[in-house]
Amino acid sequence: MSNRTHYDYVIVGGGSAGSVLANRLSADPETSVLVLEAGRRDFVFDPFVHMPAALMYPSGNPLYDWRYQTDPEPHMGGRRVSHTRGKVLGGSSSINGMIFQRGNPGDYEKWAENEGMEHWDFAHCLPYFKRMETTRAGADAWRGGSGPLILERGPADSPLFQAFFEATQQAGYAPTDDVNGYRQEGFAKFDRNVNNGRRWSASRAYLWPIRGRRNLDITTLAFVTDLIWQGNRVTGVQYTRGRSSHTVTAGEVILCGGAFNTPQLLELAGVGDPEVLKKAGVTPRIDLPGVGENLQDHLEVYLQHASTQPVSMMPALEKWRAPFIGADWLFNRQGPAATNHFEAGGFIRTNDEVKYPNLMFHFLPLAVRYDGSGGGHDHGYQVHIGPMNSDVRGRLHITSSDPRQHPSILFNYLSTENDRREWVEVIRAARHILSQPAFDAFSGGEISPGPDVETDEEIIDWVARDAETALHPSCSAKMGVDDMAVVDPHSMKVHGTEGLRVVDASVFPSVTNGNIYAPVMMVAEKAADAIAGNTMLTPENPPVYRANAGMPLYPEGDPRNDAWNAKDGVPTALEAMAAQDFDGLARRGFANTGAGAEER
Repeated sequence: MSNRTHYDYVIVGGGSAGSVLANRLSADPETSVLVLEAGRRDFVFDPFVHMPAALMYPSGNPLYDWRYQTDPEPHMGGRRVSHTRGKVLGGSSSINGMIFQRGNPGDYEKWAENEGMEHWDFAHCLPYFKRMETTRAGADAWRGGSGPLILERGPADSPLFQAFFEATQQAGYAPTDDVNGYRQEGFAKFDRNVNNGRRWSASRAYLWPIRGRRNLDITTLAFVTDLIWQGNRVTGVQYTRGRSSHTVTAGEVILCGGAFNTPQLLELAGVGDPEVLKKAGVTPRIDLPGVGENLQDHLEVYLQHASTQPVSMMPALEKWRAPFIGADWLFNRQGPAATNHFEAGGFIRTNDEVKYPNLMFHFLPLAVRYDGSGGGHDHGYQVHIGPMNSDVRGRLHITSSDPRQHPSILFNYLSTENDRREWVEVIRAARHILSQPAFDAFSGGEISPGPDVETDEEIIDWVARDAETALHPSCSAKMGVDDMAVVDPHSMKVHGTEGLRVVDASVFPSVTNGNIYAPVMMVAEKAADAIAGNTMLTPENPPVYRANAGMPLYPEGDPRNDAWNAKDGVPTALEAMAAQDFDGLARRGFANTGAGAEER
C-alpha cells in the first residue's frame, strides 16, 4: 500500500471498467493513478476465480459476492430476486459466466437517437470493440485481433450441441458465423473470456500485465464511504481499510462501481433527487433526479429437458468426480473444468415488429440452475432464455446515510403488458426449437416448466415464480443531456460537478441485447480516450445485417446466401411459429398467435 496521498486520477472500483481505465490512463508515465477496490485480490491460486467451470461457487458466497437483493417484486408474487456482484479485483468479470457478446448494432443506433449521443452509434463504438479484442477465431472488418481481451470460441462439439444447431435450422433459423460480427441474428458458437482453460477476466487482461508501473497503485479491501468536495468540485475520497480510515485527494475521481454502487455513492455524497436524499438523512448538494432511475436488467428462465442418452455433462457434477476433474484442470488446463459450458446459442426475433433480435439463447448440455442446484436426473440439457429489450424500468435509492447498508432496489420485472407478451413469445419460440426432429433421439421430456404450463397465463405465472436475473443491471446513471440524464456523453462528467466522472454499466441509456460485459468494456475504452484527451478512434462502418432491409444473410458474395435461399420446404422461423395454434395468446386478443402475432 503506497504512502502517496494525491493522484491525478482515483478510480473507485477495480472491476471491469475500472481495470480498463487503470490500464489506459496509467499508460502515460507522468499520470498517477490509484485504483480503490472494496473486494480482495484475485489471487492466482484461487480456483473459484480462475477455473471456468467453478463459476457456480462464488454466487451467494460472501467472500466473492456482495449479495444484493431486490425489494419484493410486486409482479413476481412479492419475492426478492438475488443479484450476484463480484467482490474481488476484476469485479463481476472475475465470477461471471465469461460470455462475450457485444449486443446488436441497433442497440447503439438507439443510444445515438438520444440528443447529444450521436457519437455513440455503432460506427463510433466498433473501433473500440476491436481495440480491446484478440479474437482467436480471426480478425476481420468486424473483429479485433491484437487487444488485451483474449476470446476463445466455444467448441460446442458434443452430440447435444450438434442436435441444437440442427434443430435451429429445422425451425427455420439460418446459422451465423459470429453473433458479434456481420449478423447477430441466428445461432453459432459463442465467444468466451477463456484463455487456455483459464478465465480471462478484466483484471487478468488489463491489470496483471501492468502491476509493475510505478505510477499505478492498486489498493484492495478499500471501501469508499464518501466524496470530498470544494464547492461543486470533487477533490478526493474517503475510504476505510480494515479499522483504519483514509483520505486521498485527486485531480479527478472516476466512479466505476457498477449499476448498484455508483448511484449509491452519488446519493451518499449528496448527488441525486433532493427528496430522496433528505429521506435518507443526506444533505442534498447537486440536484440530479435521474440518479438511481431508469434501472434495467434482463430476466431469464431455464427451459430444461431430460436426455434419454448419456451424452450430457451431468455426470461431471457428481461430487466423487470433483478431485479428478480438478486435478485435470490444475495440471493440464483441460477437461470439464476448463469450460464455462456456455459454448453456443443465438439470437432471434420473436415477432415482426422488432427491428433486431429480442430473444437470446444460451444452450447448455446440462440441466441445472446457475448456482449448480436443481439436478436430480441422470442426463439433461437446457436453454437460458429471456426478452432482451424489455420496456420495464426500475429504480435504486439509498434509504440510509450508512454506506454499508445496501440500497433499495426494484426492477419492476413483468410490470408491462409488452414485457408479458414477449415472455409468452419467448417460451413458445424456445419450445418450437427444442421440439424439432433433431432432438428426437435425446429428449426425455420437458422437466421445466413441464407440460402443465401451456397457456399464456400459466407461462407468466411460472416466469413470476421461477425466473432469475441474468445479472445485467445497468442504466441507473444514464448518459445524456435531458432532464433525467446524470452523465455528460462527451466527457463522462457528472452533470453539475467538476472533477467527477462515471464509467460503468450505469451510464447506458438502455440495456444492450446480450450479456453486458463487452459493452461495459467498450464504454471504458472509449471513455479512456475522452478522459485522457486522446484523439478518438476513427469511426468504422462495415456492412451489418438488418432484418427486413433486403440484406443477404451472409456478407455480399458469400455462396451460402444462394444455398440457404434455395432450401425447399423450410419455412422461415416466423412463418413456422405463426402456423402453430397457440390458444393462450389467441384468447388474449392476438389474431395470429406465435412469433408474427399482431394485436386485433
